[in-house]
Amino acid sequence: MDRKTLILDELPGDPVEIPYARIEGRGDGPHLTVVAGVHGAEYTGMAAIMRWIGLLDPERLNGTVTAVPILNQPAFWSRTAFVVPADGRNLNRCFPGDPEGSYTEALAHGIFANLIAPSDYLLDLHAGDIPESLAPFSLYEESPVEERARALAHCYGNPHVVRQSRASRTVGGSTSTAAADAGIPAIIAEIGANGLCDEESVAGHLRGLGNVCAHLGMLPARDAGPVPPVTEYSGWVWLRTPVRGWWQPAVSPGDRVRAGDVLGAVLDPFGGELHRVVAPDDGCPLFLTSSPAVLADGLLLGLATGARRS
Repeated sequence: MDRKTLILDELPGDPVEIPYARIEGRGDGPHLTVVAGVHGAEYTGMAAIMRWIGLLDPERLNGTVTAVPILNQPAFWSRTAFVVPADGRNLNRCFPGDPEGSYTEALAHGIFANLIAPSDYLLDLHAGDIPESLAPFSLYEESPVEERARALAHCYGNPHVVRQSRASRTVGGSTSTAAADAGIPAIIAEIGANGLCDEESVAGHLRGLGNVCAHLGMLPARDAGPVPPVTEYSGWVWLRTPVRGWWQPAVSPGDRVRAGDVLGAVLDPFGGELHRVVAPDDGCPLFLTSSPAVLADGLLLGLATGARRS
């Protein structure tokens, strides 16, 4: 195993050093890149990759693994939820980046060019950030390589999988969209919530990593863990509030809801209803804002729709 550091020193601000490991297997196989910490306070994926690096045995590995435990170094060290502190931009809305753009756009460019573009497959490990709870799910993109990405999402072991179409990309500029556009099968895998680093969620990510490597023939099939039945969704709707107020959800992540069901309400300081949130379609809220404090246009929840069991 080689321990390396990617130094990005041509940013319009402070340089960034990103430690990563490169593990060369004894046998032939694909180049899998695994990253976590795109958002600086989503710790379960970071902990899983740190542990996984020590568990990988090059003698049993086919192909190459590039493993990056903490990608967004500035946000990690400042404990900043979602955004890069230098310019307030969300790194996972800026890929593949722009070397002449803002600080975060230039950071995204450096990461994409050096770590993602050379890959055959990409796994991006996430969790619910500090004000966010969620049900474990995986996301893949409509693309010419979507069937290979879909297979990664299904074998990871999360019970919910969302296919995001090009026509209605709710999440644009992510690692997975940029990778898909470059012909690299990729998924985002979410396990954990509220900026916590609980053992069950870390174990879930470790199981997913083993499952993917077994699926790709990079590790023996016995390294794969159990995969529960998967519900796949054809898309999702992100619901926002038109007013500032106290967010009181009426559902939990993973609940099944019908069109017209009340999902929650935004209240004034005396408990009066300012805005009622109603499901626009049948679906399942996969994540929701767990903090009561929401600003106008603030994100409340993501409702996955178009369910089918596989």
